[in-house]
This record gives sequence, C-alpha cells and structure tokens, in this order.
Amino acid sequence: MRRARGEGRTVFLMCLVLGAVIGVTAVGSVASAGPTSAHAEVRASVSQVASLDWGGYAATGSSGSVTYVYGAWVQPSVTCPSRGTLYAAFWVGIDGYNSNTVEQDGTLAECSHGKATYSAWWELYPLNSIQTISSMTVKAGDSIDASVTYSSSGFTMAIHDLTSGQSFSKTATQSGTSESSAECIVERPSVGSSLSSLADFGSAKFSSCTATISGTSSGIGSAASADAITMEDSAGRTLASVSATSNSGATFTVTWVRSS
Repeated sequence: MRRARGEGRTVFLMCLVLGAVIGVTAVGSVASAGPTSAHAEVRASVSQVASLDWGGYAATGSSGSVTYVYGAWVQPSVTCPSRGTLYAAFWVGIDGYNSNTVEQDGTLAECSHGKATYSAWWELYPLNSIQTISSMTVKAGDSIDASVTYSSSGFTMAIHDLTSGQSFSKTATQSGTSESSAECIVERPSVGSSLSSLADFGSAKFSSCTATISGTSSGIGSAASADAITMEDSAGRTLASVSATSNSGATFTVTWVRSS
C-alpha cells in the first residue's frame, strides 16, 4: 500500500488506476495490455470482457487519438455493513486501459464501520497519487459530471457537483502518456497490495458518457472499438454487472452484485 496525501487529508488508497483485466499481467500498478478474451457481444461493435476491479465501458484508439472523455452520474448512496472498510469509486479517464499512465477524476464512496463518506478526487498516475479535492463536499444523491481533456497544455481534469454548485479544475502534464483509451468506470480500488471489497452502491447510471477519438465524438459504447467491462473476482463471480448502452451509446448502468 502507498500512502497518498490528498488535499486536506491523508487517504490510504493505492491509486485508482488499475485496469486489471483477468488474464493480463500488470506492470507496476497498471495493466500492460487490454483484455485477453472476448465473450458474447453486447452490441455489434462492443465486446464484453471481465476485470478484477473495473465495471463500465472503455473505448480504445491509436496512440494520440483520444482527446476528451465526459461522464455524468448521480452519486449513489452506499449501504454499509457494521464492520469493515469498503470502497466504490466512480470516474472518467484517459489511458490506463492499455497503457501505463492514467489521467482521471471522479468521486469516491467509503464505508468504514457502518458509516458512509463521499469525496471528489483527481489523479495523474504515476506523476502523483490520488488527490482528494477538499474544496468540494459530495453527498449521496448529488448530480455529478466530470471530464478529462487533452491538449497542448496537458490534461485538464474538471469535476462539477451540479447539486451544490461546487466545481474544480486542474491542468497538469506528465510524460509517457499515450492518449489511447477513454473510460467511464466504477472501481474497487486497491488498498495496500490487495483489492478492496466493493461497497454496496446499488446501481450507478452514467447518463452521458462520451469520448472524442480521432476527432470524432460519440457515446462511448458507439466508438469503433469499445468494451463492456464486468467486474469479477478471481473465481469468476460477478461483483458488478454492466448493462448494454442506450442513447447512441452514451447511457449505461453498472449494478452492484456482491462485495467480494
């Protein structure tokens, strides 16, 4: 486990970057390749794959082709057991699915001994660890939108809480990026050297997940190369399922099934 210092508090989370697709060997903290197996297609252009920590959609392109990703969701309320610590992260990002960097922002729900807390964060991995945005207060039921934009100035991570009116934006650069994938994801992050248990978030609906790849903007599920990602444990049991997309590939739902 790495201790990651956020803005205003210390969080004990490994970076939320792991596209640990089953069957793929990870290099450091990031999966070094995309999915190794495809199953029944959700749509004609979408393959369904399994991941140890991600649930949602990813679209891929050639190096340098991904310049924008956007997602909107209502922050789910998590149901917390009386004991233990569980997490669920909701985010959009560029890279991380088939590359060794990731640029991302979103929200985090944490269950600790029966109490739920929520926060907003951003990250450029491996340049820095997860950065909690202390200037934003996130509550269950808040309408959230987030984006990551790549330009000559670097990566701009922007997140808005439309319910409270709070917002945050950060532009930063890091070397070695590929700009080759876009994601809208629910994740169970790693804590220490182990994947955390997934907090019961019920369901998370991404009402608008779009990406710009090679200059073309579309719903992430309508991209030329898109994967629907089911989160599974190492025994192949589903932790979170993902629906087919609607609204021209921009809308889908990730549903909690079990914690671990």
